Amino acid sequence: MNSIGLCRQSIVHKLLFRMFSVKHSYEDAVHKLNSLQSNKATLDQVLKDIQTGKKCTNIEDMEKYLWRTGVTLTKLDELSVIHVAGTKGKGSTSAMCESILRHHGYKTGFYSSPHLIAVRERIRLNGRALSEDEFARHFHQVYDNLEASKAYEGDMPKYFWFLTVMAFHVFLKEKVDVAIVEVGIGGLLDATNILRKVPVVGITALGLDHTAILGDSLPQIAAAKAGIMKAGCEAYTVEQPPEAMAVLNRVAQQLKCSLNIVPTYDSYYFPNGYKTRLQTNLEAYRTNASLAIQLAHSWLRWAKLQATNKQNVKIAIASGKVLQNDYKEFDVPYQMNGHKCLNEVVYDGMTTQIPLNTAEGLKECKWPGRYQIVESTYATFYLDGAHTKESMEICSEWFQDTNKNAEAVLVFSATGDRNSEVLLSPLSKLNFKQIYFVIPTAYKRTGKHNDNYSAVEHKDLLARCQRNAEVWEHLKKGGSFSKISILESVSEALIDIKSNSHNINRTSVLVTGSLHLVGATLLIIDPNLSST
Repeated sequence: MNSIGLCRQSIVHKLLFRMFSVKHSYEDAVHKLNSLQSNKATLDQVLKDIQTGKKCTNIEDMEKYLWRTGVTLTKLDELSVIHVAGTKGKGSTSAMCESILRHHGYKTGFYSSPHLIAVRERIRLNGRALSEDEFARHFHQVYDNLEASKAYEGDMPKYFWFLTVMAFHVFLKEKVDVAIVEVGIGGLLDATNILRKVPVVGITALGLDHTAILGDSLPQIAAAKAGIMKAGCEAYTVEQPPEAMAVLNRVAQQLKCSLNIVPTYDSYYFPNGYKTRLQTNLEAYRTNASLAIQLAHSWLRWAKLQATNKQNVKIAIASGKVLQNDYKEFDVPYQMNGHKCLNEVVYDGMTTQIPLNTAEGLKECKWPGRYQIVESTYATFYLDGAHTKESMEICSEWFQDTNKNAEAVLVFSATGDRNSEVLLSPLSKLNFKQIYFVIPTAYKRTGKHNDNYSAVEHKDLLARCQRNAEVWEHLKKGGSFSKISILESVSEALIDIKSNSHNINRTSVLVTGSLHLVGATLLIIDPNLSST
C-alpha cells in the first residue's frame, strides 16, 4: 500500500476510534442511564401496583436482567457479600465495614445509594469510586448486552435495577474478595435481594420511612428489612424498639440463623495507646461503628473457615478420601459462635478485642454528606442528609452541639413522599436568621448529562418548597423571626448567603432534609469531595 493509502487508512481508524469513544464515553453512559425509568417513576409504579393488588416481580426481573448480561444465579453465588438494610445509618455502617476489611488487606467492592455528586460514587473498588473510564467501560458492556437481548421496545431495567446489575457485574469481573451491598429500599423485595448466598447480614436502626411502600408501622418496616436474612447466615442488628425486634427475632428463628444485638461502642477494647476517632462522636454514629465492627469480623471468621475448609478438602482429595465432585463450597455451616479465629476472642458471636487493622479502618473512614463540616471562604457548612424523623432529631442535636456561632442559616429540601412537618419540627426549635427552601439541584438549569438530573416537573418541586415554608410558619405559629426565601437552586441560596456574610462573624449554614440537596451543595462548594 502506498503512503497515500496508509494515510487514508490511518485517518479512517482515527475517525472510527473517535466515533467509538464518543459513543462509549462517560457522558454517553450517564445520558443512557438517565433515559431509563427514574427512581421516582419506579416508586410511583410500585405504589400503583400495591393499590391494584398486582404481584411484585422485582426478584424475577433481576434474575432475567442478570441472565441477559451473562450472570446466572449460580455465578452470582460466587460473590461473597455482606448485605446491609435499615432505615438510618446503613450507608455509614457499610462504609465503615468496607474500610475495616480493606485495612485487613482484602479487595473490597461497595455498592451504595444515592450518590452525592457523580453516579460512579455508587460503585466502589477498594474504597475508591469508579473512574469515569472504568464506569463507562463496565456500563456499556452491561447496557449493550441488555440492549441486544430486548424482547420488545423498552425491555430494559429501571435506573436502580440497572446499577445493581452493573455493580454485580463489576464485582465479579474484578474478582473482589468481599462486596458490601447496601439495600436500596426495604429489603425483601429490593433489587439487591436477588442474592441467595449471603453469610453476613446487618440491619441498622429502624424507623418509619417509605411508609406508602413498606407499611406505616414498625413491625411492617421490620418485616421488609428482615427479608434480606438468609438461612444459616449470621445476622447483626442494633437495639431496636420491642415491636420491631420481635419481628426480626421471629424471622431469624424461621430461617434458623443467628441474630445478635451488637454491644455499645464503649464495650470495645482498642489497642494500647490507640484512640480511634470517628467522623463524629454522636451516639448514633458510634452505634453504626459497633455494627460495622461485628459485620466485618463475622465475615473475617467466615472467610477463615472457608479457607480452612478448602485446604482440608484439598488434602482429602489428594488422599483419595473425597472425590472432587463431592465438594460444594457453600456446604460449610455459617455458625461460628464461640470460635477463636484470627487471634481475636469471640464471645457469644461478638468481637470486643479490637485489632489495629480494625481501629485503623474506623479512623480512616470518611463518609461524605453525613455529619460533615466544610469550611469555605465565607461560611462554615454543616451537611447532613437526614430524611427521617429520628435522623433529623440527631442532626439538630449535632448542629446545636457543634455550631458555636449565633448567626445560623438553614438550607432545606425534602424529596419523595416524606412528611415535611415531621422533618422540620426538630429544626423549628433552633434559631435561624435566614431559611432557604430550595429545589435540590445545584443550578437552575440542568442538562441531560447531569448525574442528578430529575424528570420531576419543575413546578411541582417549587410548589413543594412553598408548602415547606407554610409548614415552617405553622410550626412557629406565626412567631418566626426568620427571613424565608423560596429559590429554584442551591447556587442562588449560596450567592445570597455569600453577599450577606461578614468576615468578622462567619455564617454557619445547616444543609439538610435530603441527600440530593447535600450532593447539590457539595457540587458547588467541594466538587471533588476533597474535605473527606
